[in-house]
Amino acid sequence: MNTDRSVLVGMSGGIDSTAVCCMLLEQGYRVEGLTFVTCDSGFGAVDAAAALAARLGIKHHVADVRDEFRQLVVQPFIDSYLAGYTPNPCVNCNPLVKFRLLQEWADRLGCTYIATGHYVKTEKVKLKTEKSDVQCGGEDGDEKYYIVTGDDYRKDQSYFLWRLTQQQLSRVIFPLGGWEKPRVVEYLKERGYQCVADGGESMEVCFIPGDYRDFLRKNVPGIDERYGGGSFVDSGGRVLGKHSGFPFYTIGQRKGLGIALGHPAYVLKINSAKNTVMLGSEEQLLTQYMLVETPQWVGDVPGGLAVRVRYRSRAVPCDAPRQVSDGRWLVRLHEPVSAITPGQSAVFYSGNMVVGGAFIADQRGINQWINE
Repeated sequence: MNTDRSVLVGMSGGIDSTAVCCMLLEQGYRVEGLTFVTCDSGFGAVDAAAALAARLGIKHHVADVRDEFRQLVVQPFIDSYLAGYTPNPCVNCNPLVKFRLLQEWADRLGCTYIATGHYVKTEKVKLKTEKSDVQCGGEDGDEKYYIVTGDDYRKDQSYFLWRLTQQQLSRVIFPLGGWEKPRVVEYLKERGYQCVADGGESMEVCFIPGDYRDFLRKNVPGIDERYGGGSFVDSGGRVLGKHSGFPFYTIGQRKGLGIALGHPAYVLKINSAKNTVMLGSEEQLLTQYMLVETPQWVGDVPGGLAVRVRYRSRAVPCDAPRQVSDGRWLVRLHEPVSAITPGQSAVFYSGNMVVGGAFIADQRGINQWINE
């Protein structure tokens, strides 16, 4: 078979990656599978994927990436919480581990393409840009690859993929972008993969089987003693009581605060330097401004932007980010949004196309830039 029709699939042994293998085989590709071991509990997925690969009649490979995953995903996840942020590890894992290693293994195995079970699409677009523009570093007529939202809005995963490189996007195939999940399940059942089709969804954070707080306690010795005993404060700075450690809270949290004020209270802001957690009303969670950092754009910053500030949230119309300090940009949203959370991603869309992204740096105490 022509090597131009060869593809390496990231195989977890679950519904989506199995469906991807079946679809690509039916389309005439030479398919091979690669399963990553990212943590000590990951060897179960290897057995499941190997059994499926044997049934599919494809070669199966295993990559033990526990050390890299710890360094590039797990440790930054821990460090972010200890800095007062709420991270999303998938945003780091996709470009730095999963897609990078798929590409490297594809080169090693002689596969032209890589594929995953993400519910997204890609689109190649010719740029139309002014010669003086420096946003994308491209010339008029250059081609760029864009992530496009999947047809199943409930499963769309474009939010997690904004950091993928052009090189990665140029080689990736996303067979499930035009499918809805229930149809994928039926597709597998029709082909005799009932057990796979009946499997559950994967965990939200693959390396944390339970509560992230327990994970932090296990991986940060003395975390309770180091950060416990800080103060809950209101928006005016008045002390309301003691908290159990700022890493154990996130913006918008209401339950499990460990303090009774006689009225509903929500986490508004975390100050890691002062070891304080600001509480306030649900109304105080609303804001139309945020600071973002390390933005990454595919091409020019277009008009008609909308931004998602969390997975599965609605994209809200916004202005183009305006640089206000070294490494930080101010974004004005056209309507108030609740619980914008530092550490999460702000992903920018033009229609259904991802045109850029950034990390949310702050959402309160930024009036000095708003009023400029």
